[in-house]
Amino acid sequence: MNFINTLKDIWKIEELKEKLLLTLGLIAVYRFMAAVPLPGIDPTQLSALQDSTSSGLLGLLNAFTGGAFARASVMALGIMPYISASIVVQLMGIAVPYLQKLQKDGESGRKKITQITRWLTIAITLFQAPTYIGIIQNQMGLGPEAFLVTGATFWVSSIILLSAGTIFAMWLGERITDKGVGNGISLLITVGIIANFPAAFIQELVSKQTAGAGGIMMILIELIVWFVVILLTVLLVTAVRKVAVQYARRTAVTDIKDVDGARQYIPLKLNAAGVMPIIFAQAIMFLPVALGQKFPALNSLTDNFGLWYNVIFAILIIIFSYFYTAITIPTNKMAEDLKRSNGFVPGYKPGEETANFLDSVLSKITLPGSIFLAALSILPAIIVKFGVTQNWAMFFGGTSLIIMVGVAIDTIQQINSYLLNSRYDGLMKTGNSNRKSLK
Repeated sequence: MNFINTLKDIWKIEELKEKLLLTLGLIAVYRFMAAVPLPGIDPTQLSALQDSTSSGLLGLLNAFTGGAFARASVMALGIMPYISASIVVQLMGIAVPYLQKLQKDGESGRKKITQITRWLTIAITLFQAPTYIGIIQNQMGLGPEAFLVTGATFWVSSIILLSAGTIFAMWLGERITDKGVGNGISLLITVGIIANFPAAFIQELVSKQTAGAGGIMMILIELIVWFVVILLTVLLVTAVRKVAVQYARRTAVTDIKDVDGARQYIPLKLNAAGVMPIIFAQAIMFLPVALGQKFPALNSLTDNFGLWYNVIFAILIIIFSYFYTAITIPTNKMAEDLKRSNGFVPGYKPGEETANFLDSVLSKITLPGSIFLAALSILPAIIVKFGVTQNWAMFFGGTSLIIMVGVAIDTIQQINSYLLNSRYDGLMKTGNSNRKSLK
């Protein structure tokens, strides 16, 4: 009943209702475009491409694009070039003084960084588009009958349409962020991942109906394990270490009374780097695929369910967790901000000593967080060993599950904030009307 009442409350809030409808509408447009194939390709001849992207690293790319990669869609590159551009700009912000200055310029600087990210997205797309066309023509087993148009006409038109598809996806994501509910870019990736869920589950269900596979009982066990993994992922995403902060005596003007030693907390996340270590690690693990033809010894690292792939993958995740946390959590700036606002961590002097303490705490909690993240990332490879199909195993961990859980939590928090604000406004209006009646 509470869930139904919450849905009714959401529908009563006009602004929230409009935002949700807009978000759903733009997501529907994105999913429709993901099913539109490139001109010059016969969609009935794409079975070989779909088989090639049913597993492995290409299967992961296909999952992020919601199947558009395997359909040779105008959205085949999806939003991934934008993600790559965002990562590059973020990393360049550490070393490039101009970007560092923009990061400190507030809203105007943020807009300029966004514009730089957009232009870099276009540049990356113009590089990835011909690479994608070359792959589907030469390495995916598509016969000549799959291409209705060939030559320069096909290449030029496909590059333009793939670039336009990525730019359009980027625009949709930004519109959802600005006018809708949730982070638009993350929502588009999540929707693409969820789009593969029904087919993966049905495939697993069919495989378990064969003799000796366990039948419906094994499916129930897998679902229980899956829900446990989701709960653990929620804990990883939401877990924080609260560092107590105390402020000097202040006067609250509105209540005309002293507030002596007000205590607050600095929440340091167990997994402050989020999903970024996995993305960095996977970017490096794509190198063996690119170099496999020249260096056959690397072919053993192209199977994302293989032993050595996952050992190296887990180590890289732990390393990148420390690296990304160090560059994104400025403990020195946090300590300086505390000092300027007359705040301090009990038992530590403001300034350098506080910064060292925060850095120490962050380092200590990053270790279990990174190990947990690495274990969750290689869990699909372990699940496969128990007879689970690869497509279904992808939902038991890794980037897919962490993104889905993180986006779900973020979206729910935004909706809750609208509900709380609405109720708060309602109480204020009641209070005002009561004051008027007393007069």
